[in-house]
Amino acid sequence: MQALPHHYLVTASATTESNITLTTEGVAPLVSAPPAQFGGPGDHWSPEDLLVAAVADCFILTFRAIAKFNGLEWTALDCSATGTLDKDGRKTCFTAFEVNAKLEVPEGTDMEKAHKLLEKSEQSCLVTNSLNAEVTLNAEVTVK
Repeated sequence: MQALPHHYLVTASATTESNITLTTEGVAPLVSAPPAQFGGPGDHWSPEDLLVAAVADCFILTFRAIAKFNGLEWTALDCSATGTLDKDGRKTCFTAFEVNAKLEVPEGTDMEKAHKLLEKSEQSCLVTNSLNAEVTLNAEVTVK
């Protein structure tokens, strides 16, 4: 890992009626539009989708690093995340995130250790640590 701080630059471009094109160095452009709930077409990634996707993505990447550091063998991790957008006083914001993780491990794995590392991953995720909303983890570990 490179020394901190890290800096990430994303550029968003649009015309008065176009979808938004998101770009960052070395990555294919991504088209974004408002979600259907805000009158958008509902057929492109939205800022809301991208934020919730970042929660799920970061959880898996964090778990991968923590599991490797702790010598935990695993075969698959599926993670879904749900973000709740609501009013908090006068502002509209995400008020909660629910992370549902299903970890598959080889036979003979210390199940308690696997659960603890999933919990540690939720607590260590830099995306959820950067948000003000409550985060709930529902973790399940199964043997393949």
